[in-house]
Amino acid sequence: MLNYASIYKEALMKQISSMMAGMVIEILVKAGDEINDGMDVVILESMKMQLPVAADQSGKVKAIKVTTGDFVNEGDALLELE
Repeated sequence: MLNYASIYKEALMKQISSMMAGMVIEILVKAGDEINDGMDVVILESMKMQLPVAADQSGKVKAIKVTTGDFVNEGDALLELE
């Protein structure tokens, strides 16, 4: 029997997500880069403040899910990791 909860959890664990709503103003990494836990990967602007988004895990960037100028909501995927 498939355990959908564990499949969903594993899928979520392989991405870096936005911690709040805002506009993407800078992407600090590219596909293929190795990132470390705590490393800033994206800069968001919210309420006229620039807020870095730090990786909550280490890994290799598989794909960038946003572009500069995109508006993201809390929980939206920013990067996908291998």
